[in-house]
Amino acid sequence: MKVLFFTYYWPPSGKASLHLPLKIIKYFPDFEIEPIVVTVKNDGFSRRDESLLREVSPSLPVFKTKVLEPFGIYKKFLGKKDDDELVPSETISKENKSLRHRISVWIRMNLFIPDARVGWYPFAVKKGKELIKQFNPDAIITLGPPHSTHLIGLRLSKKFRLPHIPLFIDPWVDIVYYAGFKRNFITLAFDNYLEKQVLLNSRKVMFVTETMKSDYLKKFPALDSKSHILYWGYSEDEFSGFASTSPPEETIVHAGNIFDYQNPPNLWKEIKKLNDNNRKINLKFIGTVSPLIRKEIEDNGLGNVTSYLGFLPYKQMLAELHRASYLLVCASEKRHLPGKLFEYLRVGKPVLAFGDDNKEVEQILLKANAGMIFGYNDDVSPFFSATDRFHTNYEVIKNFDRKQSTAFFSQLLKEIR
Repeated sequence: MKVLFFTYYWPPSGKASLHLPLKIIKYFPDFEIEPIVVTVKNDGFSRRDESLLREVSPSLPVFKTKVLEPFGIYKKFLGKKDDDELVPSETISKENKSLRHRISVWIRMNLFIPDARVGWYPFAVKKGKELIKQFNPDAIITLGPPHSTHLIGLRLSKKFRLPHIPLFIDPWVDIVYYAGFKRNFITLAFDNYLEKQVLLNSRKVMFVTETMKSDYLKKFPALDSKSHILYWGYSEDEFSGFASTSPPEETIVHAGNIFDYQNPPNLWKEIKKLNDNNRKINLKFIGTVSPLIRKEIEDNGLGNVTSYLGFLPYKQMLAELHRASYLLVCASEKRHLPGKLFEYLRVGKPVLAFGDDNKEVEQILLKANAGMIFGYNDDVSPFFSATDRFHTNYEVIKNFDRKQSTAFFSQLLKEIR
């Protein structure tokens, strides 16, 4: 069986949302699925991780197309140089009150529908038409965000009468980073229309959390018989060769981007209190950290115990997780099951999670005996009193191995032939 797989991100992009599709595509041939990949030539936003190129089989057909990205114009508008880095956590930060920033956010929220990567659509559709004629695939898979990728699948599915399977890593119209920003009613109406067209046309729909699936079923009951869960998971083959160590001083590590809306103010206060009482807890961040959170850390006098490592290649990131005492994860909302959580579970260090009303994260941590979750404004002192009792149950977490997920996905694909 052949599938045409559209993913905006591809090695050497270091984008975190690349890891799930990369592994699925890698494992597909083990289950008699032949993937053909379509991606962009140049992703001008995410950092590069050259090590991920080793995950791509030389025999895998990968086709890269042109893309129109607005980020060059965006940089000039903000007065940045062409080689200046764009930091995701800063692009939608509410701490930046400058007129240029506020205008750029309004443009992003209201003029790019469904998102700023929609400039890939014409090039990907054209390439898709060529590849369908060349390879005669049995189905089309699209990965979003960016959700504009799903529009590519919709167009090709209708033209060639091929089954379309969209994979949703995050919600579409009400994705969390829209919260608190104003979108005009025309934008919202059109975005809702596009989302509905994709979902109703789909043969099957894959969601990475049970909560997201349930939320979509309330909105579109017709999806009930064709919706499935494909947890983000982790890849067992990435964890060989690592030894779990304990640092000389307690260290909390957060991996991934952390935004203003993921700020746990009482955590910084608790660390400050513990450190003032000679416990000495350090903070370490891998990835980008929003201006608000940096300010909170400084305001609590934690600057001297905080390290900002920036972007790290994947293997180096895993090494840092193994050297941590505790692992910090911040869910965006109740439908969000952070991808890093599964890697944290596999590492086996106590997990300190934040997320308001996030029952799915809570249940996974409880079942695996891996840590605790708090609301963003909760008192977090119970975690630091209980760290010795967390001993991760690997019999629970091995069910999240991406090879098992790929086997499940492959079976679903074969059912639509």
